[in-house]
Amino acid sequence: MYALYSRDITWVPIGNQADVFADCSIGPVHDDILIAQLRPGQELDITMHCVKGVGKDHAKFSPVATASYRLLPDISLLETVEGERAERLKRCFSPGVVQVEDVDGRKVARVVNSRLDTCSREVLRHSDLKNAVKLGRVRDHFIFTVESTGILPPDVLVTEAIKVLMTKCQTFLNELNSTDLG
Repeated sequence: MYALYSRDITWVPIGNQADVFADCSIGPVHDDILIAQLRPGQELDITMHCVKGVGKDHAKFSPVATASYRLLPDISLLETVEGERAERLKRCFSPGVVQVEDVDGRKVARVVNSRLDTCSREVLRHSDLKNAVKLGRVRDHFIFTVESTGILPPDVLVTEAIKVLMTKCQTFLNELNSTDLG
């Protein structure tokens, strides 16, 4: 059994492509992608064409795998939570959201990083804890998550997306300024 990987693809320049793309490394981004498994005696004869496009034309051209956002969680303790209740409160949230600290020999719960909360609302199941905590969201603080397909790193994707958005906003403003509303 022979495994055919993306590293086995070779680029054959046509016309002046060798000169045009002399400074570029033409080939797959990742060389460990399994394309096919061949049995003895099998072979592939493939001619591939590369087409450059943008995600606006078709999703297959988008370098973004997934993109999402959420509002920053806001968790406030309305009362001091101590002892066994503090330990239970800590277990109600994702790791790192609530810490139990030793204050004058007492175990006291404290919210340390509400950003890590996954909004499970587990605390509302405990009748003795649900009124000790206020759960909410910061309405003007967004947490964005962008995953890349590998062609570009996420920070470049976000930067380029912001540039596109700024261009669209400027085009819109220019259109508004050039339109006679009176």
